[in-house]
Amino acid sequence: MNRMEKNRELRKQLSQEENNYDSIFSRRVRPNHATSNRQKYSRPTHNQSNNSNEATLNTEDNLLAENNFIDFQNYEDNLDQQVQSTGEQPEEIRNNSHKSENIHKNPQLKKKGKKKKKKKFHPFRWLLLIIILIIAGTAFYSIHAYQKGYQEASKDTHTQSKETFHGVTASDGSENILLIGNDSRDGEASRSDTIMVLHIGNQSNSKPKLISFMRDTYVDIPGVSYNKINASYAYGGAELLRKTLKKNFNIDCKYYALVDFKTFEKVIDALFPNGVSINAEKDMSAYIDVPIKKGQQKMSGFTLLQYARFRMDEEGDFGRVRRQQQVMNEVFKQAKSLTTISKLPYAAGKVMGYSPNNIPMSYVYKHAFTIAKNASGVERLSVPVDNTWQYGESYEVGSYLDIDEQANKKAIEDFLKN
Repeated sequence: MNRMEKNRELRKQLSQEENNYDSIFSRRVRPNHATSNRQKYSRPTHNQSNNSNEATLNTEDNLLAENNFIDFQNYEDNLDQQVQSTGEQPEEIRNNSHKSENIHKNPQLKKKGKKKKKKKFHPFRWLLLIIILIIAGTAFYSIHAYQKGYQEASKDTHTQSKETFHGVTASDGSENILLIGNDSRDGEASRSDTIMVLHIGNQSNSKPKLISFMRDTYVDIPGVSYNKINASYAYGGAELLRKTLKKNFNIDCKYYALVDFKTFEKVIDALFPNGVSINAEKDMSAYIDVPIKKGQQKMSGFTLLQYARFRMDEEGDFGRVRRQQQVMNEVFKQAKSLTTISKLPYAAGKVMGYSPNNIPMSYVYKHAFTIAKNASGVERLSVPVDNTWQYGESYEVGSYLDIDEQANKKAIEDFLKN
């Protein structure tokens, strides 16, 4: 058989296979698959028929693909017949569907070994957050109330202006406040009616300490000579009074506050609308604007001022200083109540607005909690201390208290250390 005859025979065989292929797909293959499969298994072209070996291999591949497809179709037909006869899905389909449902219901099955860790509840973190919010809210309220009181007081009429004061920090780091009370009006120079030094230590548990100087104490006023200590304010204001305290008692003051009578009344009434509870030592009526009966009672700012200023008795200035310290102690103690603490920033703002002073807001915020915390334990000292003084008399200054300077200096040093 020559080569042409072999090719003719091969084309005939392929034509017959194609007819068989078309008859199979007319029964089994879906319409959208028929075209693509026909193209895949179409008759070789004239150029392809030149290589008989390649054609034979392609024919074998086509027959294998056809047989596999027919087996798959037979498998599907068997499954369809089983469903129609029993009305149930075969076990293979059920198992596969259950696996698919479980994967959708429980996504963690998709990635075994990568379990999400549950976040632990940390009560300490929540407690810390609550504390921070409380502190922030308290700070915001305090600043707002302080500024409100300061602005209201600043709008009021003032009789005194701010003074020059070159304050000095004490050797132990404390920043003492010089408190000056007087009754000057219309800018007139006057002697200080009250002289106190408020000491607040640097430790959080430090108790406030109050030192009162009796105004008739005979001291050396720098640049003036000897005179009563209250005269130093009339000669040179708060700055000269600061220098006088340093020279005679070795006590430094960083800040000062000047409080007149009207300021005292307004601050007390703002802080204690219902009055300050205090035990009056005795009946008082001479040279004061309102009579006071002995015993426990509540005093307004005006009445409390009369009680603190009274000295027309046998004790004179000694009794007066003692009552002033009593008043300060009661104010500190009663300022610890919850209702009063809420008014402290507002009252502090009023004090700062009414009275000339150089106390910065940072100092107030820094020590406000310490003062409120330890207010019930205010320690007091009166200068001159017992057994360190005697009465003196001179033509220039009249009656005065002649003191042992070194003994009182030592008493102040020990008082501030303990």
